[in-house]
Amino acid sequence: TGIDTERFTPGDRDAARRTTGLPPGGRLIGIVATLRSWKGHRYLLAAFSRLPADTGLVIVGDGPQRPNIEAKIRELGIGDRVRLAGNQQDVLPWLQALDVFALPSYANEGVPQALVQAMLCGLPCVTTAAGSIGEIASDGETAIVVRAEDPADLQRGLEQALGDADMRKRLGTAAREYCAANLSVEIMLDRMERVFRRVAYE
Repeated sequence: TGIDTERFTPGDRDAARRTTGLPPGGRLIGIVATLRSWKGHRYLLAAFSRLPADTGLVIVGDGPQRPNIEAKIRELGIGDRVRLAGNQQDVLPWLQALDVFALPSYANEGVPQALVQAMLCGLPCVTTAAGSIGEIASDGETAIVVRAEDPADLQRGLEQALGDADMRKRLGTAAREYCAANLSVEIMLDRMERVFRRVAYE
């Protein structure tokens, strides 16, 4: 699916936090995904619970796993650091408000739109190689790739991203450049047209 590269761009983090009502200070990790088991929210919560108290987590989306996620947040005692934002008609300001994007999926993935959108916003992304994610997430080049269903490795990836501002900038820039060059709406339509033409004339 092609993404609008002119709409999903890096923005003013402070302005985005004012728009979304997120705290102006502190570091924020975020995930935008339907609350389904294979998106790996439970692993993200486990990894996040081991991070310093000045780090927050924003979960955008809704779905059948919400009660389990809420229960896990209570179990880990991190309710004061986690924002369950629910479904959002416009995810752009939520992405622009973040410092790091996480998507620890372990199954049922093609190339997730939310991950491409986050990359186009210039965010450093911590993700897995589930499904076709590896087509756009190259470890150390366009993302930090961690093992699926492994909270300890996910914690390592998040700490690596949060602890190195130069790496965040480098990964975010490279991710945006790659996605803009390969995953725009225009490129997707051109590729579809080539497929249709080839089939029509065979």
